Amino acid sequence: MKIIQTKNYQSMSKLASQYVINTLKQIDKPVLGLATGSTPEGLYQHLIKAYQTHQISFANVSTFNLDEYVGLDKEDKNSYHYYMHKFLFNHVDVPSRNIHLPNGIANDLNVECTSYENRIQSVGGIHIQILGIGKNGHIGFNEPGTSFESRTHVVDLDESTRRANARFFDSFDEVPNQAITMGIQSIMQAKEILLLVSGSEKAEALEKLVNGKVNEDFPASILQTHQNVKIIADKAALENISYRYVSETM
Repeated sequence: MKIIQTKNYQSMSKLASQYVINTLKQIDKPVLGLATGSTPEGLYQHLIKAYQTHQISFANVSTFNLDEYVGLDKEDKNSYHYYMHKFLFNHVDVPSRNIHLPNGIANDLNVECTSYENRIQSVGGIHIQILGIGKNGHIGFNEPGTSFESRTHVVDLDESTRRANARFFDSFDEVPNQAITMGIQSIMQAKEILLLVSGSEKAEALEKLVNGKVNEDFPASILQTHQNVKIIADKAALENISYRYVSETM
């Protein structure tokens, strides 16, 4: 596990984009695991700029998102389908056939979960997985107590997660109670994991990830056992971490 400190959110986003751009340049048919929420928005802005300035192309890229709310149509402004098109897909040349997100309104959610897992495997797995971390240690929508052996599945969202995401909805009552998420085992099979963490409100969770025990009660702790994890975090998020673990940049 490598921890890289940046000055602020903007620097974190720029550095993360450089890692992703390098992956796109080095691999013939790269597969990206993507995340949503406020944390990766800056990363996506930098990737769009790199595409617009002809530094990279997404023509041979396949993408798989971590999760999607159950019950939200693709056109719903709070769905992750909508988010990804708004913040990335509408602005780059990734073919629509190569874009993959779980279908939260599938007739049979269990079949959808199995199908999604199979699609990931059919392209040889994910080269670089973008992650954020929840205050309760969730990665994707894998809440505390989720088995480390889990594959793509339907999850009941913890109240703290729903409240954290309520700012994107008109009211707390509108926040879905369930989501489809890649499982922890699905995430851990990515060849490289890039965890982005910003702000002092995530400092406690990041410290627990780095220094705590590997335990299903704190799902992100499993990242300690992955062979290729880079954590890019701004100074505020690293306020509880000993500097002997940290490389500084930007």
